[in-house]
Amino acid sequence: MDSLDELFARLRVATTPTEIEALQEGIWQIWLATGHPLLDKHLEAGMRALAAEEYTLAITEFTALTDASPEYAEGWNKRATAYFLRGEYKASITDIRETLRLEPRHFGALSGWATILRTIGDNRAALQVLQRLEKLCPAWPGLQSQLRNLQDLLDE
Repeated sequence: MDSLDELFARLRVATTPTEIEALQEGIWQIWLATGHPLLDKHLEAGMRALAAEEYTLAITEFTALTDASPEYAEGWNKRATAYFLRGEYKASITDIRETLRLEPRHFGALSGWATILRTIGDNRAALQVLQRLEKLCPAWPGLQSQLRNLQDLLDE
């Protein structure tokens, strides 16, 4: 199996949506591996709650995960997602920042952060976040048009 660094190196030069998707999937598989059965239980329960739109329960499960394993970046990212879906952008951004402190290449966290920033109207910050994503994968589907649209908005 490829290491995370190898997958990110390949993602940086990937050009087709199929190739990018396959590399993302490989990265997610590594990120979702907690390495401990109890942590797996919290992660799985939280993901089920997210899928069922039970955001409070999801946040409870992901908080148990981050409390038990504060160095596990994906626990923070999943909780950030639950906060976002519940409309709690400030709490989501706090967890996104922790995710990125632990895993600066976390494209899911970067993408989510850019979405929040655009939602609250901070286009300049959203552009900066998307530029970080561009360094990870310039050919990310839809990214170049998002960058152009934000730049156009800022140039008006």
